[in-house]
Amino acid sequence: MEPQKQARYSKSMESLEIVEILMEDESDEELEELNELTEGSQNVSSSPPPPPSSDEEEIGIEFCHRRETDTASIHDFTGFPTGIKQSAVPNISPESYLQYFFFFRQIFVILLGETNQYLHKYVASLDEASITAQQPDITMEEMYQLFAIIIQMGHDQRDCLKDYWSREEQYSTPFYSNTMVRDRFFHILRFIRFENNDNPPNCDDPHYDRLWKTRNIFDTLNNKFYKLYNPKEHLAVDEVIVLFKGRVIFQQYAPKKHKLFGIKIYKLCDALGYTYDMSIYLGKQRLLATQEMSATHGTVLELVRRVEGLGHKLYMDSYFSSSALFDDLFRRKINYCRTVHNDRRGIPKDISSRTIKAKKGDIITWVRGNQSIVHWKDKRDVYVFINMHTPPVEGDFGD
Repeated sequence: MEPQKQARYSKSMESLEIVEILMEDESDEELEELNELTEGSQNVSSSPPPPPSSDEEEIGIEFCHRRETDTASIHDFTGFPTGIKQSAVPNISPESYLQYFFFFRQIFVILLGETNQYLHKYVASLDEASITAQQPDITMEEMYQLFAIIIQMGHDQRDCLKDYWSREEQYSTPFYSNTMVRDRFFHILRFIRFENNDNPPNCDDPHYDRLWKTRNIFDTLNNKFYKLYNPKEHLAVDEVIVLFKGRVIFQQYAPKKHKLFGIKIYKLCDALGYTYDMSIYLGKQRLLATQEMSATHGTVLELVRRVEGLGHKLYMDSYFSSSALFDDLFRRKINYCRTVHNDRRGIPKDISSRTIKAKKGDIITWVRGNQSIVHWKDKRDVYVFINMHTPPVEGDFGD
């Protein structure tokens, strides 16, 4: 953010709001630090931080170097067979491409209803002199055609929308004019709506949903991901940036990413890349935080709520780092593995000590109950927090 803008915001906004704006301009690594800063600011502004619990004090003591008798208690996977749920789509063959249509059919029904409703309101607001030739209601077939054209446009870049229907030799593509007349396309595009705007929520409400205009569509699609598919045993939680150059307050700027501007989405995916659940970062993730858990802790628990108790194996990176999170996941019968920074809360002090002189190939293992922290020395120090394997043997495994 430019210095002039920072100065302008600082005069009219509270410190937490400034932090939220800065978060939109930082990379994922810097967001980790700002997340801790935000949580710290909340504790300072409301009440002094509570003294560390006995569990937190014992975390650093309970970890010890691996012993020969140490083993891991791994939850057995008891999930359903992976793939499309035949009970949800009994008349469709698993090999048929029609199965994917069931993910979006209900969404098109919502779009068609809201669009025609908005069209009727607009026509009703006009006087008779303004109504020349009223166009008919939009049909489901036209809605399919509209999105078919939009998808094709993503593979065929033009300077403006009208160029897609141009008859010039260098532009002419019969697909667009054969699918839908240009004026009808622009008519539908003008009135397309995802939600009824008559009664918008109060933006001053602390629980105001910044995604309310598309919330129904988003939740419908998310529920379809869950209802029509059984995920594999191995899952991953991560964040992705979806390219977006529009104007929304929760848009992210990530200078270290390939997509500089976009919307951040937290996803739960299986080993085949299937998105089983997701949530959008709206710049207000701290509402998921409490005195007992961080915002990232709450985000992970929200994503895994549908796979609890089935013994899945969950993989995460260091962004979702918390010893308390892994205790929580284990109680929910979810195995886990993730990289971790050696200076995080709950990590034993001797791990972060600079007195450890490890050589390339060295493996050092600390164990606490079902949790293991593995320090592997490669070109740099790599720390892995894991409970889904027997703690590895310590030693020098270099060439």
